[in-house]
Amino acid sequence: MVFRSLSVAGRRVWVMSTSQQPTSLSPSRASDFMQCPLLYRFRVIDRLPEKPSEAATRGTLVHAVLERLFDAPAAERTAPRAKALIPGQWDRLLESKPELAELFAEDAEGERLTRWLGEAEQLVERWFSLEDPTRLEPAEREMFVETELESGLRLRGVIDRVDVAATGEVRIVDYKTGKAPRPEYSEGALFQMKFYALVIWRLKSVVPRRLQLVYLGSGDVLTYDPAPADLERMERKLLALWDAIRQATESGDWRPRPTKLCGWCDHKAVCPEFGGTPPVYPLSISPAASAEDDQGRMGPV
Repeated sequence: MVFRSLSVAGRRVWVMSTSQQPTSLSPSRASDFMQCPLLYRFRVIDRLPEKPSEAATRGTLVHAVLERLFDAPAAERTAPRAKALIPGQWDRLLESKPELAELFAEDAEGERLTRWLGEAEQLVERWFSLEDPTRLEPAEREMFVETELESGLRLRGVIDRVDVAATGEVRIVDYKTGKAPRPEYSEGALFQMKFYALVIWRLKSVVPRRLQLVYLGSGDVLTYDPAPADLERMERKLLALWDAIRQATESGDWRPRPTKLCGWCDHKAVCPEFGGTPPVYPLSISPAASAEDDQGRMGPV
C-alpha cells in the first residue's frame, strides 16, 4: 500500500494512492507528455483533480448534441432541431457529472449560463454551414477504438465520427469548438487524427482515405489524406514517445517543460516551476533507471 502527501487548503494530508504503471496511450495523454512530462505525471500517475472549465465543458456539450442529432431521420436534422437538443444534453451532463454545476455556482441570475448556452448554440449552428447532416449517414459516432501494436503498446481513443463510402473508403471526422490553427501549426493539429488513422489501419487493415477536422470556432475545415508511410512514421514516433514515458515512469524523473500554456494549468501549486512541490511519487523507482537518467540518457522526446 502506498501513501502520498498532498497540500489541501494549506494543510499537509496523506492519502492512499491507487496509481498504477500506465499501460496504454491515447492522443490526449500523448499530447500531455509532449507538452510537459510533469503534466502527464500529474494526470496519469498522480491523478490529481482538475477544475472543470467553461470552454472544455461547452465542447463536451456540443459534441453530445452533434452525436444525438444523427438519431433523427435525415430530413429532420436541421439547425433548429440541433439547438433544441442543447438544454436536454446539458441536463444529462449535469446528471452524469454534478461537479459541473460549480461552473455557474455564483451565477444567481443565470446570466452567465444563458450566455454560455447561447455560445454553444452558435457553434452548433455554424456546423450546418460546414457540413450537411441530411446527406450524411455515419458508420460510427463516438467510436471507442483500441489496438495493440507488435511492440505491445496499446493505443486507444474515441473518434467523433467515422464515415464509410459505398466504395469502402473511410473518413475520420473530429469536431473542434475552437479556432483553426495557423498553417504552420497544422501538423500538430493533425497529430490526433493520424493517431486514430494508425489505430484504424492496424485494426482493419484499411488506411483511412481522409482525415477531417471541423473547427466550429472559426468555421474552417482542415483535411489531410494519409498514406501508409505517414502512419508508419506516426507509429515510430509513438513508440519513441512510449519509451520515454516508460523510462520516466521507472525513474520517477518527470521534468516540467515551461511554456505559455502553463498559465492555464491547474497544477501550478505543486509544480516546481511555480515554487511548488509535487506529491510523493506513488510508484516504485528502478535504481537502474535512475542511474541511466543521471547519465543523461533518459530525457523526454
